[in-house]
Amino acid sequence: MQLLQPLATKKPVLLSKKAALAAFFLFDRMDPMSHQVPAQSEASPSPVWAGLRGRCPHCGKGHLFAGFVEVAPSCDVCGQDFSKADSGDGPVIFIIMLASLIVLGSMLVIDTVYSPPMWLQMVIWMPVMTGIVLGMMRPFKGVLITLQFHHKAGQGKQADAAHKPDQDVSA
Repeated sequence: MQLLQPLATKKPVLLSKKAALAAFFLFDRMDPMSHQVPAQSEASPSPVWAGLRGRCPHCGKGHLFAGFVEVAPSCDVCGQDFSKADSGDGPVIFIIMLASLIVLGSMLVIDTVYSPPMWLQMVIWMPVMTGIVLGMMRPFKGVLITLQFHHKAGQGKQADAAHKPDQDVSA
């Protein structure tokens, strides 16, 4: 059993050896496998925050986009290559689902409370839906791209043995 001094009180607290080691690693932010303090990367920002702001996933300062949703070829500050950055249809799926939920919910409430004619519903909700989708497109695409860089995501690859032309698969 080991004695630890809590910060708030001067009375010693009796802990088991496992609890003392766990507290040591937890409170001192140490990696229990290497017994070294993990390096704090000041250069790499939070991927979500960098994506929402449209910044480089590596340095957090350069621009991720060259146009509205066109990804820049590289970071203008650190030179990170964005040529392989591809979010595909991922952000669009999330945006359409979220925007549809917001617009349809609001539309049902307005229809129940006020009962406006259908043409007025279309005049109101089509621009609202367009605004929501366009407003969320750039941040969602930025977050997906920065998360790809953060998790080092790449194209799916099949094993080399499956592509050898001299193997006969029918035998």
